[in-house]
Amino acid sequence: MVETKTSNKKRSAARNIASRNFTIVSEATAKDLGLLAEEYQKIKQILGRNPNFTELSVYSVMWSEHASYKNSIKWLKTLPHEGERILAGPGEENAGMVDVGDGYACVFKIESHNHPCAVEPFQGAATGVGGINRDIFTMGARPIAQLNSLRFGNLDNEHAKHLMKETVRGIAHYGNSFGVPVVAGEAAFDDCYNGNPLVNAMSVGIMRKEDLISAVAKGKGNPVFIVGSATGKDGIHGATFASADLTEHSSSDLPSVQVGDPFQEKLLMEASLELAGSKAVVGMQDMGAAGIICSTSEMSAKGGCGMKIDLDKVPLRQKDMEAWEILLSESQERMLVVVKKGKEKEVKAVFDKWDLCCEKIGEVIDEDRLLFYRGGELAADVPASSLVLGYGAPVYDRKYKEHKSFAKCNRFDIHTIKDVDFAEAVKVTKFLCACPDIASKRWIYEQYDSMVGAKTMTTNKPCDAGVVNLPGTDNALAVTVDGNSRYVYANPLVGAEIAVAEASRNIVCSGGQPLALTDCLNFGNPYNPEVYWQFVSAVKGMAIACKKFQTPVTGGNVSFYNQYSESGKEEAVYPTPVVGMVGVLNKKNLTGIGFEKKGDSIYLLGGPREDINGSQYLYHYRGVKFSPAPHFDLDEEYNLQRSVLDLIEARLLNSAHDVSDGGLMITLLESAMVRNLGFDIMVDDSFRLDSYLFGESQSRVVVSIDPAVDLEFEELMMNNGIPMVYLGSVTSGKIRVDDYDFGVIGEYGKIYDTAIESKVE
Repeated sequence: MVETKTSNKKRSAARNIASRNFTIVSEATAKDLGLLAEEYQKIKQILGRNPNFTELSVYSVMWSEHASYKNSIKWLKTLPHEGERILAGPGEENAGMVDVGDGYACVFKIESHNHPCAVEPFQGAATGVGGINRDIFTMGARPIAQLNSLRFGNLDNEHAKHLMKETVRGIAHYGNSFGVPVVAGEAAFDDCYNGNPLVNAMSVGIMRKEDLISAVAKGKGNPVFIVGSATGKDGIHGATFASADLTEHSSSDLPSVQVGDPFQEKLLMEASLELAGSKAVVGMQDMGAAGIICSTSEMSAKGGCGMKIDLDKVPLRQKDMEAWEILLSESQERMLVVVKKGKEKEVKAVFDKWDLCCEKIGEVIDEDRLLFYRGGELAADVPASSLVLGYGAPVYDRKYKEHKSFAKCNRFDIHTIKDVDFAEAVKVTKFLCACPDIASKRWIYEQYDSMVGAKTMTTNKPCDAGVVNLPGTDNALAVTVDGNSRYVYANPLVGAEIAVAEASRNIVCSGGQPLALTDCLNFGNPYNPEVYWQFVSAVKGMAIACKKFQTPVTGGNVSFYNQYSESGKEEAVYPTPVVGMVGVLNKKNLTGIGFEKKGDSIYLLGGPREDINGSQYLYHYRGVKFSPAPHFDLDEEYNLQRSVLDLIEARLLNSAHDVSDGGLMITLLESAMVRNLGFDIMVDDSFRLDSYLFGESQSRVVVSIDPAVDLEFEELMMNNGIPMVYLGSVTSGKIRVDDYDFGVIGEYGKIYDTAIESKVE
């Protein structure tokens, strides 16, 4: 199989060909546009003739990996998608939708904007935020929370530092201006992301179930409107760009990066929400990747119909745009709306009120054809269904083989690593507090507005998940994004199971019941059998864990080709599946991570293990890059989470914080830092000290309780069969481990809070 590498030079050449009005295309033209030879032949077969350049361009974006999922859909279908709370699953609407009670639905989705951020990080990140929010409000839901999962290179690398600063600035610019709070997120750093950062944006909205606007076209003669911003040349071939490897020349391909206007999007949201429930709209869809051609084809395919579109009526920002440029433009803040015939004035009045463009550009037809006219001539005539995932787009079954890193990781022997004593344990603790993966992400999140809307419940009570109030109900939403790429690199199946488990654990520790998830699967080139093995194994792991936790997948995003080529050397990022999960909690059950008062008892739920596999301690402090994923048992994890919920509902816990990056010691410090308290704990000397304090074996939670309920707490845990260890108690600020003085919490807090800003400012 020929590898689909579409260089910037070739795309520019293709544009030059089209601009000279060459309508005869060939297999070479198709290759320039990122299509395989067999795909070009399939297009000819579908059309019964040779396509013209506009038609070939249409297929090139709609059959790109970014739009068609042609190399991933086989495995994505193996994920569980059904559940009693599911109202909209994968591909049914612009985003997933779950019932959260009281007549409300939660609409949520996560997507990547990795390649645009590698080329132009500010606009790449900004438009990623804009696009994911449009997916939410296009359905009639008001966005109430944003999250992001970020991966950057080594902060000692100037280019990686630049990418991080500009990406964060772009997220803040768009999100703050748009007016939706960032309530949770994660950021990690590694050399493998130096040239290819990962920027995954998630949006969560709320709506009345009956106000859903579907992304569908139907009804012969119903008018088709384009609303929002005018169309320009930004973002053309953006979907193709996202489906090819990055190179040192990618920065010259700025037309593939969109430009956003958050204030225009705010107006567009209000107008869209005003239409919700108006009964004037048949369907509506955001124009994201692939622009007009994506919206017209997907809405038509879902409705079993077609459209006749006059491209001369599309409002343009630039003169002399070719038909293919108008169709493929990814200009932001635009949507396609199919209106019930006779309701045109009603719909137009809404957009006039919000001072937004609203132009009729065509109508629905009752056959499977998309007819696009330009200058009075037919510019393209293609079957709508032939373009769309699940209808006519190609589906491939790629070969794969075990990645060479897997065996190398499994050769690790803990006995080759010298254990620490208490003096060195102090040194390790301070080292880990300064590690960017572990350190406070304050420098990042303080640039975001987390208070706008006044629904965030975790500003003064940090929790393992973000919690957003649902006014007028007893409930709140708990939301989180999680994924540990080092674990997945070591063992893709187990690492992906852990990603699902940790997301669920974070919601549970906050007092919530996990409901469903959306995923963003970031991998290298799918034509590399070892990379594809990582992808397949990770999807298998996610499926196993989702079934166990009864958290079906409502949709998401696959981002392949996350690797960077420079001077002939190619490096793929670590396989990075990210899980965005939503849950619901009774507000009375809200549980923070912070120790509440001196004298409270501290327990570890889930026992310690002789395990430093995959830990930050081993990876960064000891410099061992290859080791297995940490211990994980799905049944242990499930039983632990059920028991934590039992404890919370029984009102026995003052705090709960899961053990993750950095191990037990970092978990204790993070719980202590919230109120500047300390802790005095004992260790079990039958274990190595480094594994006890810094190991990252899974299925463990640190809780604090009032000593008065110790017996009730212990009885419940014993009845549930959950291992537990009494560690010690909360102190006024000093830290002691087995009577060894580790100093005061303020020392660690200063290191933890300033580690990232000291590297970037």
